[in-house]
Amino acid sequence: MTTNCEIKRLSPTLFTEWDAYVKAHQQGSFFHLSGWQTVIEKSFNHASYFLYAEQEGMFCGVLPLVEVKSKLFGHSLVSTPFCVYGGAIADSSEISRQLEGEACQLAEELGVDYLELRYKNKQDSTLLLKQAHSTFGCDIAEDSDKILANIKKKQRAVIRHSLKNELSCSISSTAKNTDFTDFYQLLSTSYRNLGTPIFTERYFESLMSTFGDCSDIAVVRDKNNQPSSAVMNFYFNEEVLPYYGGGTDSARGLKSADFMYYQVMCHALDKGKTWFDFGRSKNDSGPYKYKKNWGMEPKPLYYYYYLVNADELPNLSPNNPKYKFFISMWQKLPLKLSQLIGPFLSKYLG
Repeated sequence: MTTNCEIKRLSPTLFTEWDAYVKAHQQGSFFHLSGWQTVIEKSFNHASYFLYAEQEGMFCGVLPLVEVKSKLFGHSLVSTPFCVYGGAIADSSEISRQLEGEACQLAEELGVDYLELRYKNKQDSTLLLKQAHSTFGCDIAEDSDKILANIKKKQRAVIRHSLKNELSCSISSTAKNTDFTDFYQLLSTSYRNLGTPIFTERYFESLMSTFGDCSDIAVVRDKNNQPSSAVMNFYFNEEVLPYYGGGTDSARGLKSADFMYYQVMCHALDKGKTWFDFGRSKNDSGPYKYKKNWGMEPKPLYYYYYLVNADELPNLSPNNPKYKFFISMWQKLPLKLSQLIGPFLSKYLG
């Protein structure tokens, strides 16, 4: 039996209803929330097309979409840029496919190179599939000792080492009470070292002001009170997602990142969270292997594509030979210069 749904465009008056649907849906994620429309439009001025399916006046599916247009990196319609998960969630796979069909039609109308839908789970979609990334996660045990005990032996030894390094961790939970300076410097340093353009500091301020108590920032300092590592965390239902993280060149020796993620787990436990989402990594990359060292098993991500003006699937990976020279040059930039130029490029690297 064909489901009779009407596809509509989200308006701010329906943000509450949209978010209630996302939070109640088994496949809903932090990256499906309406706040991303606010953040992306405000920070990057990209056009958003948040679609929802309605039946008898009730939400029965949602699909957040954003248009990203760049002469350097191409023209795309994505669910959702700057996020690791996306795609349609709905009351049935039939409605999901109906939303996808609407997205394909919109992609044609906009004349993009391609449509990209970032699913966490496999779909019965006829769109082209690419699997270049995996996601990691684990249960959060009921106390700090058991959290540590559940981490793989070798990584557990690293964390025990970090606990002896006189490190401290502070967590700021509101944009108003957060000094973004240390966080932004640490993140900028890591991005520059990786050859990746950094976002503007205002983007991170917008994330915290938009998502409120669903976000916070953890900063780890050494025994001399100097910032060493930091991460912005997102909270959704029973999950914590450490998302934007970075550190100084000396952080590795101090094991401050290992210390930090353990502290984030413990803090999430205090907030009543039960799942630690360690996020996306490119298959067989350094971060992929690092997360496996924690004892977490990789789960493949399913990114689906509909090609409009493109002849082949996109490849914005740092391993793409097309970008290797750019990356090597970026790594040599002075930090201040990378912070100045970075935001003009990063807004297109969703």
